[in-house]
Amino acid sequence: MFTTLLYKSPKYTLFFTILFMAILSTLYNAFLPLHGDEAYYWVWGQNLQMGYYDHPPMIAIFMYLSSFISDSEWAVRMVNVFSFSITALYIFKITEKAVDEKTALNAVFIFFSVIMVHAGYIITTPDSPINMFWAISMYYSYMAIFEGKWKDYIFAGLSIGCMMLSKYTAILFIASVFIFLLIKRRDIFFNIKFYVTLLISLLVVSPLLIWNYQNDWISFTFQLHHGSTDTFSINFGDFIGFILGQFLLFSPVFTWVLFYYMYKEKLSYTNDKIFFIVLTVFVTLSFFTYKGLFKSMGLNYAAPAYIGGGIYVSYILSKYKLSKTFKWGLIIALALTMLGRYLFLFHLDLVQDRMYQTDKTVERFMTFKHEGDALYGDHLTTAALITFYAPGHPKADVGVPSRFSQYDLWRGDEHLKNGIILSQEKNLKSYLLTKYKDVKLIDTDIVVPHKRIFYTYRVTNPKKIEKK
Repeated sequence: MFTTLLYKSPKYTLFFTILFMAILSTLYNAFLPLHGDEAYYWVWGQNLQMGYYDHPPMIAIFMYLSSFISDSEWAVRMVNVFSFSITALYIFKITEKAVDEKTALNAVFIFFSVIMVHAGYIITTPDSPINMFWAISMYYSYMAIFEGKWKDYIFAGLSIGCMMLSKYTAILFIASVFIFLLIKRRDIFFNIKFYVTLLISLLVVSPLLIWNYQNDWISFTFQLHHGSTDTFSINFGDFIGFILGQFLLFSPVFTWVLFYYMYKEKLSYTNDKIFFIVLTVFVTLSFFTYKGLFKSMGLNYAAPAYIGGGIYVSYILSKYKLSKTFKWGLIIALALTMLGRYLFLFHLDLVQDRMYQTDKTVERFMTFKHEGDALYGDHLTTAALITFYAPGHPKADVGVPSRFSQYDLWRGDEHLKNGIILSQEKNLKSYLLTKYKDVKLIDTDIVVPHKRIFYTYRVTNPKKIEKK
């Protein structure tokens, strides 16, 4: 009876499912301190630019907008709540068009059941906006190709442009669409609407291109080297870890259904509408699987693939009437998700120690601040957490050698100042003495024994740096 009620009015069920997830996540997120990456992107939001060293600017724009709500953790993560709510809506819309309402609702249930999505609801990264614009782009590209209306081509251009402003992974969606057009719909290359879409996308992404041009293409270069290797020596450990990780993130049952039926049905090549969707999955997963042979890939890198992946799994379950597989897939996915959420809430020091008591760490650090002190961290995330959690959100910087980041672009030729440094490096004094005449270790904060220990150094009388 309950199942009948769910499917009696799929759109009402969709609305209340999205609303439930939004409320649950907003309340849940209020109890978790920020991850350093979240703080880093929040700092971007306080310094809006057309581009950043690490990523395109969309996450900064979203962070900027969220700050109008509040500067609390839950407000920072409203970026996720909004993004994934819209993603679910467009998963429903495209599946409804390609298959039917019941399959569309099941695709949303699959989306909301897997731990990958719930992790996305918790930690704010560029994955949030790219997932949203990937889903929107998929819908309007689908509509443009199969229905051919001007408005769909226009919205496809806008959404693809915004997707490119979210994360460079967006190029894989564009590649998927071009492959589909080359194989199935070459006629569209002779349609003026297609070129209007390209022009709109280019105009939307032009600020990022201009920024990169002004900065010697630094962001493109970073991402190219970040995800590549010059050695091409196969690392089976990382490769196997990446593959097994997909079975965890998208759940064992749904991942098996996805992989098995993509192979069995040859990507549903004979069904143009489904082939369009599954191609976005195949191209994205193939790219990161190949890259994973040679270099460690983050499990979240391939996340947008599972937008189409969830749709395809729902289609397969409906086509073959695999109701028991669907039921057990949901049960196992939700069990993993509930376990993950429980561990995040009650055992954060075990599952994500980089988030554990970040607020308390900064609070303790700030008790050592004297008037006029500069604030430094040993890493981009440490500096960002200081700015986020310190009263008044003071400027902080990276004060020791660390990987190049947006802080290096902002700093320019700024000189060292008297201040305090928060670091996880116990033996930092010898380096600091090359920069300052006086260095003193003034505090040791054991946050997670044997894993996260923070040291506070006071540095005074910076040495003059002779210009070459």
